[in-house]
Amino acid sequence: TLNWVGTTQNFYSAHFSGMDCVEEEVDFNWEEYLEETGATAAPHTSFRHVELSLQSSFQPGMKLEVANKGSLDTYWVATIITTCGQLLLLRYCGYGDDRKTDFWCDVMTAELHPVGWCAQNNKTLQPPEAIKEKYSDWTEFLIKELTGSRTAPANLLEGPLRGKNTVDLIVVGCILEVRDAFEPSVYWAARVQCNVGGRLCLSYVGVNDSAYDMWMFYLDTRLRPLGWAKENNLSLKPPTDLCDLRSSSEWTEALDEATTEALKSPLPLEVFKDHADLSTHSFRAGMKLEMVSPSEPFHICPVSVTKVYNEYYFQITVDDLTAEATPTHVVCHADSPGILPVQWCLKNGVGLERPQGFESQDFDWADYLKHTGAEAAPDVCFPNASQSRGFCKDMWLEAVNPLQPSELCVARITQVKGRLLWLRLEGLTKPQPDCIVDVESMSIFPVGWCEANAYPLTHLLKTVCKCLVNGKYCCSQLFINHRCFSGPYLNKGRIAELPKAVGPGKCAVVLKEILTMLINSAYKPGRVLRELQMVEDPQWNCQEETLKAKYKGKSYRSTMRIVRTGDQVSEFCRRVCERLQCCPNLFGPTIVSDKCPENCFSQTKTKYTYYKKRKVGRPSLGENAQDGDMSKPARRRKKRKAIFVQKKRRTSIVGYHTTESPQDSDYYYDDEEEDFEEWGSEVSSSSPREEASAHSFKDVPRRGRPPRRAALQRRATHPGPETIDRSSPRRTTRSVSYSQNQTAKNTHTKTENFEEEDRLVLETNPLEWSVSDVVDFITSTDCASLAKIFQEQDIDGQALLLLTLPTVQECMDLKLGPAIKLCHQIERVKVAFYSQFAN
Repeated sequence: TLNWVGTTQNFYSAHFSGMDCVEEEVDFNWEEYLEETGATAAPHTSFRHVELSLQSSFQPGMKLEVANKGSLDTYWVATIITTCGQLLLLRYCGYGDDRKTDFWCDVMTAELHPVGWCAQNNKTLQPPEAIKEKYSDWTEFLIKELTGSRTAPANLLEGPLRGKNTVDLIVVGCILEVRDAFEPSVYWAARVQCNVGGRLCLSYVGVNDSAYDMWMFYLDTRLRPLGWAKENNLSLKPPTDLCDLRSSSEWTEALDEATTEALKSPLPLEVFKDHADLSTHSFRAGMKLEMVSPSEPFHICPVSVTKVYNEYYFQITVDDLTAEATPTHVVCHADSPGILPVQWCLKNGVGLERPQGFESQDFDWADYLKHTGAEAAPDVCFPNASQSRGFCKDMWLEAVNPLQPSELCVARITQVKGRLLWLRLEGLTKPQPDCIVDVESMSIFPVGWCEANAYPLTHLLKTVCKCLVNGKYCCSQLFINHRCFSGPYLNKGRIAELPKAVGPGKCAVVLKEILTMLINSAYKPGRVLRELQMVEDPQWNCQEETLKAKYKGKSYRSTMRIVRTGDQVSEFCRRVCERLQCCPNLFGPTIVSDKCPENCFSQTKTKYTYYKKRKVGRPSLGENAQDGDMSKPARRRKKRKAIFVQKKRRTSIVGYHTTESPQDSDYYYDDEEEDFEEWGSEVSSSSPREEASAHSFKDVPRRGRPPRRAALQRRATHPGPETIDRSSPRRTTRSVSYSQNQTAKNTHTKTENFEEEDRLVLETNPLEWSVSDVVDFITSTDCASLAKIFQEQDIDGQALLLLTLPTVQECMDLKLGPAIKLCHQIERVKVAFYSQFAN
């Protein structure tokens, strides 16, 4: 049995007393962990540096030359209006603020060129026909339009860097310049050893020892393009603390070699487009303030401004009054993270570390300033001392271990004070105090960042507990016998992927774990969850446990009574197998090696389907329901909402007779969503649908239905449109599934092939759709909740046809499930477009 260390201590003491527990390394999944513990992930928008790293290399306002739509072999200058992944929204120059003719194009497939390409290649540059007469002198117009503007870089429009995001432009071997940690006017070249989502592992040129490697996010203000120091009359010297590793000539030789190498494939300047401009500071030498300790970021200490370099940089030294102290210096600027005004700790209820050598036990700033003869830095020096950027206590994220910069850990926010976060890093081999980071720190990342960038994450360990004694409430191992008949509910392929045994441990805990595995191995997990709720015996010694199922993006929860004592486990397992119509030995205390005692391999597939002839629409209320002893009244069926889910039907199941076995098909079950409405389970949807407009589509009343196969046979034998009362205004698109006229026209086609039910028939060419047309279409599908995104991002018909799964996930920030559903609807439009309008 498994328990997450550090998060479920009460659960541990209640369930695992008297058991031998050890911490083990197991696979970690953020989604499962957050769901199990009810924890909350810090919002992605709180990590500004990560948000910037996901943006396109192209910027709004950039100019480029693009082929003219209405005239072959001619081109015109266009402006980038906005970007979405590798998609660009363009507007021909000359249209001003008129957005009616804006168009989307894919950087990877469209013919795009930098400004000046036509002149170099003798191509014709002429404005579109619609605005040809707007200006008498287009040459003069272009000169004014392009003066002071920025052209799209040629290397982003062609070659290996074409269409890449900013972060992806930084490849291993690139050379940058890094500002010295102690001298702001000194830089030295460094080579990229690794790029993890913009987090760079750098080694100084001329240093071959990885012990000196450093990690920085690409937006760090210490990083500059090669040649920066020379252009700004700054020094190019090896780092102060590494000068003695080589002679002066060796350093120079290493730099020359690196520079020659870098010039062959220079790092695009677009990498630095999002670097923040430094603000001027108001600090003076001698001022005192508070700061997160630069060497041990676990506490806050008094520090002093000991040097002012210029209007941008100043030096801070940690206060230490001992005679033999070695000063700790750090170069700062106005926006450096972790610098705070005097009395900040007192006002926020945070302890302030007393300076070394300060005699008084009780630190008081007034006494300390008087003792040192210094002044406190005024509040005007700290313009952003209170922002929290949406972080809250007990949120989870991923963070760099300050003592091991190459390590990223699962972290929990233990407190938030102003712009500082206290983080508890999990999974460390040696425990350490909560580390303190600024909300603008580039060493913290959102949940899932490591997984997205294929980087290892140090996570929580799980406690694996084993029974020491065969107590009353413990059970031995329970076996999952993969070769036994799995019945109509469970997917045999998924069963084969389960472990062969679970336990030993507390009965309820082991059974809950194995039942959860079976639920997730079902064709329709929700249906199995419903069946399991019916397994009950008044003579059992039970405890209630909550079981969960996920189906079609929705989560279902149900409370089930599970036996607590070891002597009832065998009978409980047998009853569950009976309810699921599978072999009684599919799981339980009996291990099956080659041949099942039930001989389920050779038996007919209906041997265990005791309830196959009962009505499927509503579950029985227990084994004695037929005697009229119903513990609960029958629940009235809820009115079914009009939800537009296009279900594909396979042509292979039109005929009633088939060689397909029950365990290979899902024909036996009702629509899961309707089942659960009737059942009354607690339902929570991860992708809620917005209802379509009430005047467009009316509810379709549904009574208890026969099994799906019988329904299909009936349709095949007696074809005819369903009687649906609808009065719908004119729309630009319509689907066969909800269009009355089209249904009538295609009745014969539906009889021959049920996949026609999913085909879309369009009244207008989607290339001509406006943004509102696209929104109308999305609203009419089962992705209606996403229509607002299309409106916000000005996605018209042309842009819709360019969308793919990667761009949908990236630009709309959707999880895989909703993204796939949306792409299915987009593919329907594409198929209709190619069949109706492409020729």
